[in-house]
Amino acid sequence: MSDTPTQSPPVPAPETVAGPGRPSGPEVIAGYLRTLTAQPGVYRMLDADGNVIYVGKARSLKARVSSYARGGGHTNRIARMISLTASMEFLTVRTEAEALLLEANLIKRFKPRFNVLMRDDKSFPYILIRRDTAAPQILKHRGARTSKGDYFGPFASAGAVTRAISMLQRAFLLRSCSDSVFEGRTRPCLLFQIKRCAGPCTHEISDAEYAGLVDEAVRFLRGESQSVREMYQRLMQEASDNLEFERAAKYRNRLWALAHVQADQAINPDNVEEADVFAADQEGGQTCIQVFFFRAGQNWGNRAYYPKADKAVPVEEVLASFIAQFYDDKPVPRLLLISHDFEDRALLAEALTTKAERKVEIRVPSRGTKSGLVEHALANAREALGRKLAETSSQGRLLDGVAERFGLPETPRRIEVYDNSHISGSNAIGAMIVAGPEGFVKSAYRKFNIKSPDTAPGDDYAMMREVLTRRFKRLAESPVQPAAGPGDADAEAAFPDRPDLVLIDGGAGQLAVAREVLADLGVEDIPLVGVAKGPDRDAGREHFHMPDRPQSFMLEPRDPVLYFVQRLRDEAHRFAIGTHRAKRSRAIGANPLDEIEGIGPARRRALLNHFGSAKSVSRAGIDDLKTVEGISAEMAQKVYDFFHERS
Repeated sequence: MSDTPTQSPPVPAPETVAGPGRPSGPEVIAGYLRTLTAQPGVYRMLDADGNVIYVGKARSLKARVSSYARGGGHTNRIARMISLTASMEFLTVRTEAEALLLEANLIKRFKPRFNVLMRDDKSFPYILIRRDTAAPQILKHRGARTSKGDYFGPFASAGAVTRAISMLQRAFLLRSCSDSVFEGRTRPCLLFQIKRCAGPCTHEISDAEYAGLVDEAVRFLRGESQSVREMYQRLMQEASDNLEFERAAKYRNRLWALAHVQADQAINPDNVEEADVFAADQEGGQTCIQVFFFRAGQNWGNRAYYPKADKAVPVEEVLASFIAQFYDDKPVPRLLLISHDFEDRALLAEALTTKAERKVEIRVPSRGTKSGLVEHALANAREALGRKLAETSSQGRLLDGVAERFGLPETPRRIEVYDNSHISGSNAIGAMIVAGPEGFVKSAYRKFNIKSPDTAPGDDYAMMREVLTRRFKRLAESPVQPAAGPGDADAEAAFPDRPDLVLIDGGAGQLAVAREVLADLGVEDIPLVGVAKGPDRDAGREHFHMPDRPQSFMLEPRDPVLYFVQRLRDEAHRFAIGTHRAKRSRAIGANPLDEIEGIGPARRRALLNHFGSAKSVSRAGIDDLKTVEGISAEMAQKVYDFFHERS
């Protein structure tokens, strides 16, 4: 459970002082000193192209900018940042705590290259017990809290929520079906038969009894688990004493389910009611931050994060910046337990207290149960980072092998793989997946709805031409990114937009189409490889086609690079098939009546109730349509014209 998140302070219009005619570097920064005050605030450093390269906060803007205007005494990272600064922008606030919150907000918005960046920023799932329905429903929830009800979380993953809901259904028999299913039931569903639901849809339980179950579930999720258990133990004993063994068995089963809910926790401390635990480990230039969530005295899961940061940034600074960004759009618990102390700990606690509108503590425990929680989280961070480094190393060796097998000038940092999916030309989809030094980059995946009127249904070559044209036309129009130099702060962390290798799922024909598209767009420096399935579509016997090789070739059957390419090809196929199926499902569920202007839910329902299906509506005459309640003569004509103009 947690309070509703409060918004960060509003961002006022920036006060920009231009540095007339000055190059980038300390001289430009020094030009701002005469207009700056000693107020707290946030500053932005911009490069010559106007991109924000750093966001920082300061107790005194003038003092902080003065430190940058000095010629020496900076680390390589800071010196590089100063040398690239062509202009600065400033925002003043009332307190340093407000500056810290605003800094985190701006870092997440602009993603400056010299800041520590929190990379995985997906919203957390919650358990929601909806109250805006006759029989409250338990379900998984993400996003804005628009539904009326009780929210419990956050949970570390959707899987953790699903497991918790499954066990809670055993204990409290709450319904999880949608409202449409609930309202349409005439007899109980399978969940009632297997004792996972009380059956409120068909009144197998009274409204008052079901409301009692809901209240018991809410009490349990709020941390009153012991009192709920004691209540069930008492009721079970009373039923047993009265020889009501069936009712006693019902309470016994609920006690068993509650015990499983709590036993399913990896660690479940008795004296930690509401806290988040942050533990950071740093090795090999990477940092892993493990976050554990404790709510209502229960462990609600954990998640590992790998923030982007320069190798020179110490682990304490990474942790501090990460926590500030983490709570920019999330509710804050009453207690944070952290593995490393940092300079601004008291300031961050003050800022989070302001945001949460109640006291928030940040502790570095050294003994007791809380210290054990941090040690447990730190051990998980070390293990996760070790696995990450091992995977990255293995991935690097595979990419080196790809460069060697396909004769690339250097190891590829971005590989794009293309595939198409359709059924007899319907719901055609093109898909692009991306891989790099750290594995699949799912945030860079793209899907392409095949929509060109010149593309004949089922023409794989035309589909591939359309997909590649749309992708590389945009790439050809954008400026080429300069390669990161050895002194660049984010040389290894930056991920390019331009591929170093393109794999096409297909043989010589698809490769010829790809080569033609790139040549027409003037993109001729990107290597192309066609991956054709082997005889009888046998994996391991793929033939590879390249423009500069007259004959196709194969890789050794046990070559790790072959397995790697197969994984890339299979991932592209999976993504294309999944996207196609989703599009086909939406098309199947679509109702043509929804496309008619003026036909809303009420009129659509009236037409379907009267004729039975949209197909029957399409065959109806104008006179028949006018007999439907709510369908005027004008609307009947509109419906008739819609179907007959299309035929």
